[in-house]
Amino acid sequence: MAKQERAVRTREALLRSAAEIFDTDGFVSASLSAICGRAGVSSGALHFHFASKGALAEAIEEAAGQRLLQITGPGPDAAAGGGGTESTAAGGARNGSGALGETGTATGTGTRTGIGIGTGTGTGIGIGTGTGTGTGVWVGADPVQDLVDTSHRLFERLNDDVVLRAGFTLGCEPSWRSRADLYGQWREWIESALRRASSLGALAPGVRPEDVVTVVAASTVGFEALGRRDPVWLSRQRLGQFWQFMLPRLLPPGAGPQDPRDPRDLAGAGDLRDARGAGSHRDPQDPQDPQDPQDPQDP
Repeated sequence: MAKQERAVRTREALLRSAAEIFDTDGFVSASLSAICGRAGVSSGALHFHFASKGALAEAIEEAAGQRLLQITGPGPDAAAGGGGTESTAAGGARNGSGALGETGTATGTGTRTGIGIGTGTGTGIGIGTGTGTGTGVWVGADPVQDLVDTSHRLFERLNDDVVLRAGFTLGCEPSWRSRADLYGQWREWIESALRRASSLGALAPGVRPEDVVTVVAASTVGFEALGRRDPVWLSRQRLGQFWQFMLPRLLPPGAGPQDPRDPRDLAGAGDLRDARGAGSHRDPQDPQDPQDPQDPQDP
């Protein structure tokens, strides 16, 4: 058992070391000796786990793909056809209405009202009540909110998780023939969320999901590429600015409750319910409102 645990730790150390070097130096410039040195293991130990530098890169991409799936879940399309099952970390029962855009993972048993996907048993399609055991991923009832929140979680993990970051980096390496496609995986999840939003009438009239997919995927991937040099591009503030620009164009006019805060404070993770009315609402009692017909300054 001790040998197995040591082997697992050695493999994880090699993966992290290789990810750090691939992320900073690229695949071609990375050397096995540098990877061994950073991991603190011998060359023999490296070759016991990985036959070549390419095998290391493949393992990193596989691990990064699994991490991305943990962030996104299978997709809102899958959630729409799943039963309402949930497991709680403490193993106890949990009841209540699901918040929009809520996601999470846990183990144990319990019950909940909401949309659930994962293993277990449940009843209902869409918003329903289900019970079951196992591990599940919860996706909120508002797919646009979920898209905003998931993009924030992805950027947070790109800042903190070098294996995930290296997986994306390897996908852009001209000298490495990647077997994984993290960019395609991310784009497909965005497309699934927007198809779901369109089917629920959550997009503004005339907004086509396929057009929005192109803009959101290209923008977020561009932020990721720029973030390799300047972490500001992966900040919550920068992504919030993007969503503040996009949401008034995506959502039906006046959709959702209004919020009196500065619009620049909105469109962060969990803020879509406030941002929905930004730019489309005017308070008829506000004397400074340029659209108020009672405003004596209104030309």
